[in-house]
Amino acid sequence: MTDLGIERVETVLLDVPLRRPHRFARAGMDAQPVLLVFVHTRGGAVGVGEGVVPGGPWWGGESVETMRLVVERYFTPVLLGRRVDDVAGILRDLGDVVAANLYAKAAVEVALHDAWARALGVPVHTLLGGLARRSVPVTWALGTEPAPVVADEALAKLDAGHRSFKLKMGALDPVEDVARVCAVAEKLVGVASVRVDLNARWDLLTSLKHLPRLADAGVDLVEQPVPGAEVEALAEINRALPIPVMADESLRTPGDALRLAKARAADVFSLKTTKSGGLRATRAIAEVAAAAGIPCHAGTSIESPIGTAASLQLACTTPAVTWGSELFGPLLMSEELLTTPLRYAEGELHLPEGPGLGVDLDRAAVRRWERR
Repeated sequence: MTDLGIERVETVLLDVPLRRPHRFARAGMDAQPVLLVFVHTRGGAVGVGEGVVPGGPWWGGESVETMRLVVERYFTPVLLGRRVDDVAGILRDLGDVVAANLYAKAAVEVALHDAWARALGVPVHTLLGGLARRSVPVTWALGTEPAPVVADEALAKLDAGHRSFKLKMGALDPVEDVARVCAVAEKLVGVASVRVDLNARWDLLTSLKHLPRLADAGVDLVEQPVPGAEVEALAEINRALPIPVMADESLRTPGDALRLAKARAADVFSLKTTKSGGLRATRAIAEVAAAAGIPCHAGTSIESPIGTAASLQLACTTPAVTWGSELFGPLLMSEELLTTPLRYAEGELHLPEGPGLGVDLDRAAVRRWERR
């Protein structure tokens, strides 16, 4: 085995342009900022992880700029000289230095796994216990644009094999927003699954008043209608609706998973390695879900191919991920960052071969979009 000691930590900020603007309930973007964290070992293995949030700090309180500061000033002194296979010990010590900051911790934790696996010449999924599957279905996410725009985009994606679409809501008056989604659902019902994501923008009464109409229109799932802390309200909505409710903003830690499961507040859990601090914590959340009989979905923070590959490695090793994925981030980006792109085919994302995350960065593309 090569020397696993960490001799250097490197950070790079990118601004990767998107093929079209992507809008959430509270924000929008036409380029995705990405933090890459490289962990270099004395033996020559280099691992990379990604820090990224969906559209800025409105979602999780972190940005790529704060992540970079935390990694360089606080995490790097802990990392230098440690072995990349000492993941549990490093995470414990990072937690002693910095509370929360799970997105920054995820970037480091994934980089440690990538470097460790590359040093061993094995894929990351070997370190996570082996495969449950080799691909996951991919839901295509649509923005908050008018109904004709999102409907046309969804219909065009059918040729690529996508059979599941998620519409963002919460940016408009609820009556107008519901009418918009119903118009889209009318064109897709019987052809593809239609889901909605409120990004925690509604309150309990608004949700109870308007969400049943979406269910009647053929919407298959509602994601996080109320703020993350309002678990009791989420549970009441879940009991009231005839379709599944998925938890996202309410679910960041294994403790959150346990509370949600006890309250039966959600029928589906959205897993994100980014929001939960990395592969291991996300796997722990999935194990709580499995024990409670709750299926999981591999969610997205609009990651580049690096973060997407990490989430794919996790999803393919986790039996509880039976509700597909939303790992479409690289398809939304106008620039390819890998020497060999991730393979999307027949509506699914397929696991790459090779050690570590199974992907290699195109350094010319990285230099092209590096923030200077």
